[in-house]
Parts: sequence; C-alpha cells; structure tokens
Amino acid sequence: MKLLTETYQSEISCVLSCFDRLILSGTMPEISYSQGMTKYLYEKGIKIFDYPKFAEPFKETIRANAERIAKEHGVEIEFIRKAGVRKESIISEKIEKRGNHPGIVHIISAMETCNTYKPWHNKTTGKTFLKPDISKCLHYYFYFIDQQVGLGYVRVPTWCPFRLQVYVNGHSLLASEMKNAGIKFSMMDNAFDSIEDIGKAQELSDNISIEKLHRKLEAFAWQFCPVYKDLNLRYHWSVMQVEYATDIVFRKQESLQRIYGELVATAIHTVKPENIATFLGHKLAPRYEGEIGNNYNVRIEGSRIKHTMGSVSIKMYDKFSKILRIETTSNDISFFKHFREVVHRDGTTSHDMAPLKKNIYSLAFLTDNLKASNKRYLEFISAFDNKEVGRKRLEDVTSSKSENNRNYKGFNFFSIEDLLILTAIVRGEFNINGFRNKNMQKLLGFNGGKISRLIKRLRVHGLIKKATDSYKYYLTKIGKETIVMAQKIKELVLVPAYCY
Repeated sequence: MKLLTETYQSEISCVLSCFDRLILSGTMPEISYSQGMTKYLYEKGIKIFDYPKFAEPFKETIRANAERIAKEHGVEIEFIRKAGVRKESIISEKIEKRGNHPGIVHIISAMETCNTYKPWHNKTTGKTFLKPDISKCLHYYFYFIDQQVGLGYVRVPTWCPFRLQVYVNGHSLLASEMKNAGIKFSMMDNAFDSIEDIGKAQELSDNISIEKLHRKLEAFAWQFCPVYKDLNLRYHWSVMQVEYATDIVFRKQESLQRIYGELVATAIHTVKPENIATFLGHKLAPRYEGEIGNNYNVRIEGSRIKHTMGSVSIKMYDKFSKILRIETTSNDISFFKHFREVVHRDGTTSHDMAPLKKNIYSLAFLTDNLKASNKRYLEFISAFDNKEVGRKRLEDVTSSKSENNRNYKGFNFFSIEDLLILTAIVRGEFNINGFRNKNMQKLLGFNGGKISRLIKRLRVHGLIKKATDSYKYYLTKIGKETIVMAQKIKELVLVPAYCY
C-alpha cells in the first residue's frame, strides 16, 4: 500500500515531523509539596504559622523584578481583569507594532488560581504543619522573542511554591537550528512552507538538544523568578503538554483541498476506539474506563478531526488549506513507554518497558513514540484515498479462490457474519499483538474447528499472515486496506442509502 505522501509526491513540496507546542513546568522539588515545605520551614527555624509572613517578601521581590524588566524594555504591565481574554490576540497586536526582533514583547498580569499551603495544627496529634490549599494570587506572563526558542512566555506566580510554566514552540526551536546550519526556509505562522534541505532539517529535528533547552529554561528562571536564589534551591523541569506534528506541505492549496474533505469524512465513520488505541501504540483493554472517541469541528482556519484516548489525542487538520497536519498531543507523557532502567521498591533494578518519566530529558525518547503515532495514522488514512488498488483488492477478496484442489469462498460485505469476522480481525489490539484461534473463539462464539477453517480462508485471500514459529496471526497491509475500503463502503454508501 502506497502512503498518501507517495501517491501525491509530485504535488507535495516537503514532509517534516517536529515538536510543536511545548509547555514545560518548573518546580523546586524540596518545597513543591506540603510536607517538603513544612520540613523546609522547620530546618530554617521558621514557625509554621509564620508561613504567610515568610512568603510575603518573595511576592514583593517578584513584583519589583517585573516592574524593573518592564522599565528596561520600555513596555507597560497590562493587568487583565476579565476571564476569557485571549492573551495570544494581545501579543499578536504588540508584535505587529514592534516587529519580531528579539526581546521582551509584553508583560501581562492577572489574578489566577494557584496551588499553595496553609498552616494547620492537629489537636489530636499535637503536630503543626502545612496543608495543601488552593487560592488566587497575581501571576505575571512575560512574553518574549528569543533567538533560540522564538516567541514564548514564562508564567510566574507571586506566591509559594513558585511553580513556573514555560511555553515554547518546537517549530521555532528548529528554525533557530536551521539558521545556524545555513538551511534556507520560509514559514507560515508555526509551520514551514518550504525548506531547502528537508533531509538535513529532519535530522536536526530528530536531534534537538535538550541540554541547550535546559540551559535556556534556567536562564528564564534566573531572569523572571529570582526568588529561587534566595531560597537556595534549584528548579526541576518537567513536561506538562507536548504536541508533535507531521506536516505534509502541498505546493498548491487546491491539491490538498481536492482530497481533504474525503479524508475527514471517511475518518469520522471508520476510526473506531480500538483504532485510536493502535495509533497511539496501545492495546484497548476491556476494562479501560477513560475517555475515548472522535470529535469533529470547523474552525476559522479550517476543519479538524480529533481522536482522543484519555490524556492523549491525535488530530488531523488542514493548516492554511495547504498543509495537511497530523498531530499527536499528550498531557501526560507517562502514557507512553520505552525500555529503561526501573528501580523497584526493594532497591533492586531491572531493564524493562516502563512509562516515560515526566522530566524534560524524556523528550528525546518521546520523539520516537509520537513520530510512530503520526505514521500509523498516516498509513490508516492512506488507505482511504487508494481507490483503484482498493477496488481491485475488494474484487479479489469477494471472489472464490482455490488452493490444493480446495475452494475457499470470498467474503460477502452484505453478510452479517462476514462483516463480523472482518471487523474482528481489524481490532486495534490485534494490530499490535496479533491474534490466536482462542481470541477469535471468544469474540465470534465459534468453535475451534470453525475458527481454524476461517483462518485458512483469510490466509488464502491474503488478509492475514502467520507469525514465524508461533500460532499468532496479523493483518496484512492488503488486508488492512481492503477492510478499510469495506468499512468505507458500508458506512458512507450502504447505511445512508438504506436510511431513506
């Protein structure tokens, strides 16, 4: 099966995968939880009920620092009173006026919710300590254009424990690397419209230096939240949200628009929960209770389809009607796994597949997971558009075939039983782990002998293949393409036709 990028190769200028939105969190581990902050106060000889008095001077330090930065860069601090105000719109207007040269773009302040602590005395135990609490405090948003990371912001609360939030864009990071490498390119917003050396650009994207990013984050903390130096602590950086985009850039808008509507319409009807799990490299467990499903909406920029599984999603949309973007987003990167050293509770270690740690150095391992997710989705939608091959495969699979003087009837897409069989073998967990005779018995309710004959029939028609030295079977590329085409015919043609 040819990928969409191969089918329309002459109409595509470049294909690039890289990080898009990155939201990183900075915490001081020693005081980022109530017990830690309690311990810190006791070690400093500070009474627990003097916690507000202890924290107040730091608030004034951050406020004075913000006013100093504003004065040095000739900007005013804009206080936002109303909720729902789009900060991005304000910043866009500022950039239009000042230009996109490096420096502080604007400073916004707002009263927002923050996690903090409150003193507490337990009369039963006689112990005094801090308890977690939620309050509101003034936050500063320092918007900047940086030579290394481009446009971004640092969100700084004015109250302990001073959790920082930093936004940067992976496309801007890559743009900086390409400039240093002498690679010419052009951009439309946060997307590359053209790239002189796409191979070198992809290599740079795959090897973005996390060490350099870490040093930049330390510099931001030093510049915008200097109180951590007074606390004699250091920030630990972790990943709050990450987006990884695969951009297929068409030379002309009409080339993408000619196929985009059908891609979206077909995805709405054919992507099932088990498919979503497969895209994201997971098996859909029977006891899974998280959110999973599809969402379609039309925006000003264009239409978008989004498939969600818990804290992770994958979406497809047309950017500027010219770029087909497939993008995986994660709000919890521990959803993904990689092979690493695992430390057990008893102190022993082993090397196993384990969830990614949330620190920023996991971004290097996360790249492979997210790129693979986008690729699996690209393979799936490529079958939608492969009409001629799809029709030929459909014809082959519905016709009878002979092997060793024995006939094997084709599959009838109007037959309830045949449709159950085909939709069973295309389940997401089987794409990852394969299936056995007993799996089909459980799903279809057939006995072992009938399943064995069915498996032989599927193999003769080329829909499945047997794994070497095992009794596991996997769906072939031809099988996947055929079944997707069958689902498309059923959902988009047959079902609507019988509704009238």
